[in-house]
Amino acid sequence: MVFAQAAGGGGMNIVFFAALFAIMYFVLIRPQQKQAKEQQTLIAALKKGDDVITSSGILGKVFAVDEKVITLEVAAGVKVRMLKSSVQGKVTVEPRTDASSEPKKEEK
Repeated sequence: MVFAQAAGGGGMNIVFFAALFAIMYFVLIRPQQKQAKEQQTLIAALKKGDDVITSSGILGKVFAVDEKVITLEVAAGVKVRMLKSSVQGKVTVEPRTDASSEPKKEEK
């Protein structure tokens, strides 16, 4: 009699594991695949003049695009070569207008 009850619970185990896999797929796997696809689309669409941010937090303007490498201009005359895969996203960079960027006036 004990064996009959254990054999009947096997179907419930399969249903439980199938439900667990379905939850894992929709919570972890599918969003990660969607994000990877969006990242590939972003990298493929990079062009000269785009403002981007890298995974290390560097902001820059795309100066040149090669097959696997991009050149970012991070300041006037300062260019950095990076892998395309390090680009995290496009950003809109507003020019600085604070007092520290303007030349100081002499007081009389």
